[in-house]
Amino acid sequence: MQLFYNHSLSEISDTITFSREESKHIAKVLRKTEGTVLAITNGKGKLFKARLTTANPSKCAAVIESVEQQSKKPYTLHLAVAPTKMNDRYEWFLEKATEIGIDQITPILCDHSERKVIKKERYDRILQGAMKQSLQCYLPKLNTAISFSDFIKKNKDEQCFIAHCEETTKKTLKNELQPGTGITILIGPEGDFSTKEIDLAIQYGYAPVSLAETRLRTETAAIVAAHSVAFVNF
Repeated sequence: MQLFYNHSLSEISDTITFSREESKHIAKVLRKTEGTVLAITNGKGKLFKARLTTANPSKCAAVIESVEQQSKKPYTLHLAVAPTKMNDRYEWFLEKATEIGIDQITPILCDHSERKVIKKERYDRILQGAMKQSLQCYLPKLNTAISFSDFIKKNKDEQCFIAHCEETTKKTLKNELQPGTGITILIGPEGDFSTKEIDLAIQYGYAPVSLAETRLRTETAAIVAAHSVAFVNF
């Protein structure tokens, strides 16, 4: 199944007109013709089935024939991940985390962060592409970048963890996760969280955890965290 995305669709929508870019993809690349039924999501859990009435590379249009509400996962996952020095690594994380299953992503700016520029529009497109590729109907929310201290003071969840590399007392994430809960996990930059940040997170109720026996890159740690949460809820 090929899944398309249109954020403006709702349960009362009866027609859809595709953008020029999507129209070209539908009519020229996929070679879809009039009468073909397409699957479309609005990223908010709705799955629409629409039949093409116009199949032209410059403009495709369809009439919506049905709409279904897709069920949500039994848990929610919010990853707060420091931007990586190499932007392509962060983009890889966004793509793979979406495929695995994630609800929110917040770029956090830390003491050791080397990158502070966030390309939100590009990141959003990556999330949309990964959602469509993995045939999901819920688009992860990409939040505005925020400082580490501001994030932990504002964010509250049922289970909150900070994954770091310091040789202090930590528990293993997979052993601490509880299925069916709201979970937030902090992942630091290449230079790890500072001791000050770790202490502050613990002060605000974040449990220090380890993700693996080896030292992981930021983007790898984020993917391991996302998979661990998905695994205990599968």
